[in-house]
Amino acid sequence: MNQSAVPHNQDLSLQDSSLIREKHRDRQFRWLVTGTAVLVLLLLAAIVLSLLIGSRLTLEHFGWHFLSSSAWDPIGNDFGALPAIYGTVVTSTIALLLAVPVSFFIAFFLTELCPVRLRSTANLIIELLAGIPSIIYGMWGLFVLAPLLAQYVQPFFDHVFAHVWILDKIFKGPPIGIGLLPAALVLSLMVVPFITSVMREVFEVVPVSLKEAGYGIGGTTWEVVWDIVVPYTRIALVGGIMLGLGRALGETMAVTFMIGNSNNISMALFDSGNSIASVIANEFAEAAEPLHASSLTTLGLILFVITFFVLAVARLLILRVELKK
Repeated sequence: MNQSAVPHNQDLSLQDSSLIREKHRDRQFRWLVTGTAVLVLLLLAAIVLSLLIGSRLTLEHFGWHFLSSSAWDPIGNDFGALPAIYGTVVTSTIALLLAVPVSFFIAFFLTELCPVRLRSTANLIIELLAGIPSIIYGMWGLFVLAPLLAQYVQPFFDHVFAHVWILDKIFKGPPIGIGLLPAALVLSLMVVPFITSVMREVFEVVPVSLKEAGYGIGGTTWEVVWDIVVPYTRIALVGGIMLGLGRALGETMAVTFMIGNSNNISMALFDSGNSIASVIANEFAEAAEPLHASSLTTLGLILFVITFFVLAVARLLILRVELKK
């Protein structure tokens, strides 16, 4: 009886020691994951702190007037963020207006109409477009798109809207193929893959029973998508659009190539302008004066706040959809 109890006790001790080791490993893994998450938050806090410290001179010198001023004179140390903010908002908004319909129809085709054999290839092509470096988009826009706009598109708009109120001023500008609208066109091409990927994934999570019910009562493919799929996923769709907007707001090189880099506020879409990212990219290396460098850092802080707010709203909208599942 005692001899049989000894191996049993040994087995229990081995199980206990194995359980202790597993708990120890699990605790170590939990601390590792927690430490990584905390490290990311610390890096984010460090970025914000460095931007605030770098912006202190500008905020003390100009105050809130920096946001409403149109001046940008490095020689006279007079700076304002309004033209850069205006160019960033205008180009991103136009890019979104152009990209959202295109992304919606691409996602609609991939999820509802595309043959199964071609679906994976089409999805791969869309994902590859998202991986193209922004400088490639900028070079393509400058050397291919800009001459086409200058030679064909701008003369067409000048002729058609020459005597149309407001539109004659909106589509004015020097016929060189660069400006706010050309920059927005390149931006729209860059954000289409991101928005399309989100929309496609959102469409695919719609329950099949809902679609079959729509088809069962005689609905067409378009009616099922527009009346069932879109209402079911509308919050996630808005979240995906906001993610695309966040991508457009922070784009640097492509916009720098195409926007014209002129400190200008104009309603003419073919007129040159500036964006926050393009101003920083063009001038940060040459900012010798402390106030000039601080003003550029303040522009970076403004862009950070805008992008952070947009992405936070998008994340909250997508989270609401996930909680409904």
